[in-house]
Amino acid sequence: MPSQQLDMEVMTPLIENPGGVGQEEDNSEEDQDPELLPVRHYELGNSHQGITFTQALIHLLKGNIGTGLLGLPLAVRNAGVIVGPLCLVLMGVVCVHCMHILVNCSHHLCERLKRPPLGYSDTVAFSMEHSSYQCFRKSARFGRHLVNFFLVLTQLGFCSAYFVFLAENIKQVGSIPTYRIQTSPWALDLRLYMLFFLPFLILLVFMKDLKNMAVLSLLANVCMAVSVIIIFQYITTDFGDLHRLPLTSPLGKFPFFFGTAIFAFEGIGVVLPLENQMKEPKRFPTALNIGMGITIVLYVVLATLGYLHFGDDIKGSITLNLPHNAWTNQMVKILYSFGVFVSFAIQFFVPAEIMIPPVQARLRKSWRAPCEMILRGLLVCLTFSFAVLIPRLDLVISLVGAVSSSALALVFPPLVELITFSDRPLKPAMLVKDLVIAVVGFIGFLAGTYVTLAEIVSPEEPPEVIREAAQNLTVAAATAVAGALGIS
Repeated sequence: MPSQQLDMEVMTPLIENPGGVGQEEDNSEEDQDPELLPVRHYELGNSHQGITFTQALIHLLKGNIGTGLLGLPLAVRNAGVIVGPLCLVLMGVVCVHCMHILVNCSHHLCERLKRPPLGYSDTVAFSMEHSSYQCFRKSARFGRHLVNFFLVLTQLGFCSAYFVFLAENIKQVGSIPTYRIQTSPWALDLRLYMLFFLPFLILLVFMKDLKNMAVLSLLANVCMAVSVIIIFQYITTDFGDLHRLPLTSPLGKFPFFFGTAIFAFEGIGVVLPLENQMKEPKRFPTALNIGMGITIVLYVVLATLGYLHFGDDIKGSITLNLPHNAWTNQMVKILYSFGVFVSFAIQFFVPAEIMIPPVQARLRKSWRAPCEMILRGLLVCLTFSFAVLIPRLDLVISLVGAVSSSALALVFPPLVELITFSDRPLKPAMLVKDLVIAVVGFIGFLAGTYVTLAEIVSPEEPPEVIREAAQNLTVAAATAVAGALGIS
């Protein structure tokens, strides 16, 4: 099976059974229309036709390298030239550990329950259903819906960020004449560029079978890789004066760093599907460590060098800082925009397949196809509306990262581990470790969401006021958590 075709199928395993937990499969599906049944990850191809170690490694890199990568230099500015890279490494290590937690919990539940490989929401639901605590068993269905909700929220958030990214970069490419003629008709409002992309993205998501996009996906990956290489070539020409940049930033700016950085680690949703499709699943932890190790190094190097080169003038995407005086810089914006344009359909696949089938199931068969087209168009319009309301790439990335990515990457995995192994005595070290990770993720969620919403609602408010409020919120939350854990 070609690598680009597997790249399309990697998103399919994220779509899991939307029904309740504990239902017998032969009873839950026999009365349903086969066209409406969700595609299960263990049904994708024959078991002997799984992906290789190298293919899994490539998919891990593709799943984590996107628009978030280009926003990391701004994240370093919000943390400091020393604190930023160090915290980025620490966050990467913690995220990789949480990925391993998900894999281990999935394996444990599969062996314990004698079930096929599980996805993210399946793992959460079955860990709660078979917990030794009754309160978790009663909430298993809620746990499944909660994970699916955050999956939908995250993917639609990515799509909204793509709208802003496309508009800002293409506006720069099309606004070259404004350097000499400020009243040029090319100087359109950013929202008009978003509106221009809206019908094309709606048509793009009408392609329901992602296998038909295999060639486009391959071209998009090549374009994004070439763009990153050119960016590295440019920012390594001059590192600037290190002494002009702060080693650390005020604590009130750190929530912006958290939201942007956690947004970049966007691949946790594809970890279990990839592991489930491997020919040799036992080698997946090695592939995960290597793939995420490369990702972390790429993140830290680009983030640090980008901030050193552009300094405090860095923008929400490093492509927006590239000058217009070289055709290669303009080509970077066009090529990366093409990659993001194609990626929109891939990211959109997950929320569409989670939300649309339950609606179709309530309709007559003759209405299902047109209803699906209408719903797909409405979902794209929803992401467009969110982008229009918040036409700043840095704020969209920070908000999506703080609200949803933090929950999927940091909060849920350690809690799932505690619930999964609640039937045995928990080691104090594991208990403290999991609670600390979940609490840090929750504090990041609170502080990151607060400062971003405050910046969106009151952009005229002095930044110092917002940062001071965020600092007070962070300290208060940390103090409350420390008191609850009995830490002096």
